[in-house]
Amino acid sequence: MVDKKNRGDAVVVIGLGRFGGALAVELVGRDIEVLGVDNDPKNVQELSGQLTHVVCADSTDPDALTQLGAAEFGRAVVGIGTDIEASILTTSILADLGVPDIWAKSISLQHSRILERVGAHHVVQPEHDMGERVAHLVTGRMLDYVEVDEDYALVKTKAPRWAAGRTLGELGIRKKYGVTVVGIKKSGGRFTYATSETVIDGGDTLLVAGDTDKTERFAEET
Repeated sequence: MVDKKNRGDAVVVIGLGRFGGALAVELVGRDIEVLGVDNDPKNVQELSGQLTHVVCADSTDPDALTQLGAAEFGRAVVGIGTDIEASILTTSILADLGVPDIWAKSISLQHSRILERVGAHHVVQPEHDMGERVAHLVTGRMLDYVEVDEDYALVKTKAPRWAAGRTLGELGIRKKYGVTVVGIKKSGGRFTYATSETVIDGGDTLLVAGDTDKTERFAEET
């Protein structure tokens, strides 16, 4: 049993497969207390010594999660993948226990909707999200792509050649393309905030924010 105490900044990660295990180890690397829970002794053994606490238990049993003190954790991640029933039951139990911030992994849109209905505050689809991100990179000139919200993205892209030698104010990119250049990186330098007085040089890298379709359109500019 894990000693019970107030763990507002700690995270309980349930399901220590490829996704949950990697997440748990990364959190520990950031000096965050992590309780890892899995019903497979093999997964528990592999992460023994890497996490703050790791326990073999059935997360679909309310008594088990209660005994582990799951309600004392400020955040929970349900990383259970293919067992949809276990994923949904675990999420529901965590919600009933009053965990204030629940993240859950989903494998489909329908699964996501059910997780939200039973109490998940955040639902992620790692494979879908990564596939969408890579698709944007493969089909365009973007160097990186992050969908910040539905239909709103942050894109890293090379500055178009026609912008060289002019300031952002002169270029009027926001008016012409409906996007905002929020950061700029000179060759060999670091990213800095962009202003209307910022001069664009050939080879500069830009961070551009705006509606997804508009950022895509701008990233295609040469």
